Amino acid sequence: MITVYSKSQCPNCVRAKDLLSNKGVRFVEIDIEADDEAKVFLVDQGFRSVPQISVDGVFLEGGLAGLTNKSEDFFESHKAG
Repeated sequence: MITVYSKSQCPNCVRAKDLLSNKGVRFVEIDIEADDEAKVFLVDQGFRSVPQISVDGVFLEGGLAGLTNKSEDFFESHKAG
């Protein structure tokens, strides 16, 4: 399961979600502006920016940059369906 922690008016959040969508990867989005508990969770994890991307409970290093550096095998293994 891939989770994208994001907020509105965040261009890198849009890029991350677009990349996943274009690769056919199913993900859950959590808007930290609408979910105070999620925001506190990210801060408790040491994060100060979004997007933060969690794959099976493990955060990718580098947010969007970490996602864009993933191989095609990564995206294939997380495709919806």
